[in-house]
Amino acid sequence: MSRSIKKGFFIDKTLYYKLNKNNFKTWSRNSTIIPKMIGLNIFVHNGKKFNKVYIIEEMIGYKLGEFSFTKNFKSHSKKIKIKKNVKK
Repeated sequence: MSRSIKKGFFIDKTLYYKLNKNNFKTWSRNSTIIPKMIGLNIFVHNGKKFNKVYIIEEMIGYKLGEFSFTKNFKSHSKKIKIKKNVKK
């Protein structure tokens, strides 16, 4: 469910005060990207490490956590790949 228009967007206080810097770390994945952030490099925590996110104009209105993925897809099982090669 989205946030009420009446309440406005959410941005963490500490994150808002750090917007003067170019490179900084944040744990606030639920903060909304605002126009003042365009052109900044922000390191967003994904639970294990910090992922670098470069903010562009198309990202405005989205959350920071949407660009720092928490799960890494390795690959499907190697047995499936072997079976496909045998059939050919």
